[in-house]
Amino acid sequence: MACGITTAASADTITVAALGDSLTQGYGLPPQDGLVPQMQTWLDQQGEDVSLLNAGVSGDTTAGGLARIDWTLSPDVDALIVALGGNDVLRGIDPANSLANLDGIMARAAAADIPVLLIGMQAPGNFGPDYKQSFDAIYPDLAQQYDALLVDDFFAGIGVSDLSAARDLMQADGIHPNAQGVAQIVAALGPRVQELIAVAGE
Repeated sequence: MACGITTAASADTITVAALGDSLTQGYGLPPQDGLVPQMQTWLDQQGEDVSLLNAGVSGDTTAGGLARIDWTLSPDVDALIVALGGNDVLRGIDPANSLANLDGIMARAAAADIPVLLIGMQAPGNFGPDYKQSFDAIYPDLAQQYDALLVDDFFAGIGVSDLSAARDLMQADGIHPNAQGVAQIVAALGPRVQELIAVAGE
């Protein structure tokens, strides 16, 4: 749970859990510079009455997310952000397995009547066009199936398809954004999170 955001929470505060991996958890960054704290600040500045919970675990795959979903969806959670799949791609996991795991997560949220913002990951081309096509299609297909909000690409806010061309926004590993990169990602994702909050508040 992010620090310092529950003290001012009211009965009307929307609680959103962000289920993800190191990109959500804030790997390699001071706590205040991670995705969830920066998103919390951005939403506060927009006047949203929301509490974000950091349910990111570094190294997590879609299978890990599925294993955690039941206790992530605690009774106080009103909405869910799902940002998983990057580690599946890094490990070359069969897209059919990733699809099954993400489908399980979406089904759990649907059963709990929890609205979801699904944030996609884009597979690189090194596993071949069939792998990329199969993997990239997971997110829009599931979003349509479960009537979920969708962001096609977690890194859309970086503004380039090849992250190696945005070294000034990335950490030295070329995989994780730095604080400035996170800020751009937050600015791109923020309006969609606002849509999620609005749905949860209906």
